[in-house]
Amino acid sequence: MTTLNTLLLAGHVVIAALLIGTVLLQRGKGADAGAGFGAGGSGTVFGARGSASFLTRTTAVLATLFFVTSLSLAFLGSQRPVSSSIMETTEVPVESQSEIAPAPGDALMTDGDLPGIPPAEPAE
Repeated sequence: MTTLNTLLLAGHVVIAALLIGTVLLQRGKGADAGAGFGAGGSGTVFGARGSASFLTRTTAVLATLFFVTSLSLAFLGSQRPVSSSIMETTEVPVESQSEIAPAPGDALMTDGDLPGIPPAEPAE
């Protein structure tokens, strides 16, 4: 894995964690109905107006970055790696069995020459 892939993957994981955090910080649609009846909507961290605009923009930016890093990782993963070994680039010619001559003094083996196998009995 190249350095670019490693950095992009690390950034992708960080962006994913931040995106999850911002989504979990947002209030659901049911929270607005509860705030109308005095269910404590004024004591928020982001002020009385709420955090909708800040968290919505942050979520949109993080989602865009998440998609960009996802597509970049997919593109880099689809690229075929360049071989770095000379053994992978060199083609070795393959000789056929008929072209290979037996070494001098080699005789053909019979069933009796094989260890552990008794010689075949001639058929009558």
